[in-house]
This record gives sequence, structure tokens and C-alpha cells, in this order.
Amino acid sequence: MRLITFSYNDRTRIGELVGDTIYALAWVDSNVRQMIRRGVTPSRSYERFALKDVKIEAPINPGKIVAIGKNYAEHAAETGSKPPESPAIFAKFPSTVIATNEPITWRTSITNEVDYEGELAVVIGKTARDVKEEDALNYVYGYTIANDVSARDLQLKIDIQWTRGKSLDTFCPIGPVIVTADEVPDPQNLMLTTTVNGEVRQHASTADMVFGVRHLIAYCSRSFTLEPGDVIITGTPSGVALGMKPQVYLKDGDVVSITIDGIGELTNPCKVLPE
Repeated sequence: MRLITFSYNDRTRIGELVGDTIYALAWVDSNVRQMIRRGVTPSRSYERFALKDVKIEAPINPGKIVAIGKNYAEHAAETGSKPPESPAIFAKFPSTVIATNEPITWRTSITNEVDYEGELAVVIGKTARDVKEEDALNYVYGYTIANDVSARDLQLKIDIQWTRGKSLDTFCPIGPVIVTADEVPDPQNLMLTTTVNGEVRQHASTADMVFGVRHLIAYCSRSFTLEPGDVIITGTPSGVALGMKPQVYLKDGDVVSITIDGIGELTNPCKVLPE
């Protein structure tokens, strides 16, 4: 199932996307995280909508966003470091989340080095604590796409830590849909492509992850509980602006698109805000 959260006539709904048609689900709450937490199995209602007639919302409002750094060897190399010996974990604030087509925004008084990071995002489906690696995929509800937008100057030069540079408002576009786990038999066999203004910047397989989805879930769950509706963003391949010579950071008017096989395309324009 391809779950989509959408608004129509000022009402937010959850639906199943089939082609260009949305079949509204017989679920009174528009909160996907609550639906997952309650273990509801959604079913179609009688209502249907054309995709072109609705506004696509972020597919989930995560309880927490667990992010993984330097999880592709070539990305680690382009940043001048080696792949970590164990997963490098950081967090992004839930307030960073925006939907496809919504603008990534920043002020130049705060950052001038805004970077993109296309990533596979894993939506947790049930409480996970001390999970065995061989059982880890049983805890996945589904998959979506994320852009781990990063203010590199804050991250690497000013704050010298990652929280603020990774958590400015709008710095985690997610979507456009959640594809349930039954439709993704192998999360390590997906192609990811990121373009900026149509130019390919990133193109890699999730098979290239240093630590795969199974390992990440098991590893995280040994340290802290993963709850239904939490999201793990699994790291980005090489091709980010930080690794380019010269570095070409995002600017006002740029458009970033991330595509992952079987999930779809997440697209966001960039907008510099007035001071």
C-alpha cells in the first residue's frame, strides 16, 4: 500500500494512492503516527480524489527522527573521513519536517552553506527494544524518502556540532508517500537519485550502505526504544555539495528532487527568507 496524507477543502485525510487516484481510508484521524501506534489496519472508504486536486502533506509527523551519519563509504571519503566503525547517530527535530513541494527556507544571517542529502527513510511500525538483527525488518511499517538538509557552516565551522545545522525549520522534507514494508522486499536493493535543477548530483544503491537497515534498527534499539511512528533516515550517498570542488551550495530558486525506486519522488524548491 502507498499511504498518502493529503488536504482537500481544508480537511486533512489519509488515503491509498493508486496511480493518480487517492482512495480515502476509513480512518477518522488524519494522523498516520497515531494510526500506526494503535495498530489500525486501514481500509478504503467510498471516497476518491484525483491527485491533481489535492495538496500533498508530509506522510507522517514522527515522534523522533533518528539520523545516521556517513553511512556510505564514498560519502565519508568525500567529507575527508573514514566510514565509522559503528553507526554515527544524531537527531533532527520533528519541527524540521515539511512535505513535497513545500520550500526549504533559510536566512543568510544564519547560514550560507545549505546542502542536500537524499536518504531512504524507515518508518517504525511497533515498539522496538533490544531487537535481534535477524528480526529487525519485522519492526518496519514502511519506507519513504527524506532530505537531510544541512547547514554546513553551522555544523562544521560555527557550532562544531550537528544539532542546529541539521534542525533548522524546513530542513527535513519527507514524502511523498509511505510505501508499506510488504511492497519493499529488500531495502538494500533500491536506487536513489538526487538532482538539483535537473542535474544529477547523487546516484547510488542502498546496497552501498555501510550499515544496512536491519543493523541500524537492532543497533539503535539496544540504546533507546524505537516507537511506532519514529523515523530512521539512513544516511546519504556521495555527491553532496560539501564534497564538490568547488562546493556548490543551494541557493534561492534551486529545486531539489530525490527519487527512490518503488517509492516516488520528493521535490522541494529553495527560498531564502528576508531578514
